[in-house]
Amino acid sequence: MELGAFSVSLAVKNIEDSKAFYTKLGFEVIGGDQSKNWLILRNGEHTIGLFQGMFKGNIMTFNPGWDKNGNTLASYTDVRELLKAFEAQGVVITQKSINGENGPSSFSLKDPDGNSILIDQHV
Repeated sequence: MELGAFSVSLAVKNIEDSKAFYTKLGFEVIGGDQSKNWLILRNGEHTIGLFQGMFKGNIMTFNPGWDKNGNTLASYTDVRELLKAFEAQGVVITQKSINGENGPSSFSLKDPDGNSILIDQHV
């Protein structure tokens, strides 16, 4: 079962301050829209998202269908298959946004310690 690309989505108080901080650590902006309060940054193999005012707390994010650079994979486990497999194992799903038979969709869950996990397919 492939979960896709991994990143950490950070809930930030001030996106400009956070961008300035992470660029000092060697991260570069590779995507997003700062005017809409979100940016994607990368440092080598590591990807983080900065999100101001969009959610509480930090979230581990997996993107089925993408490699670590956000390129579409030729073969991947669809978010719907992942959802069915997790539910079959008794994993509690906290939010579902499943649209149609294929394409973009997402769902969320929490680990035993309350850490949020987002499975967010864009392809």
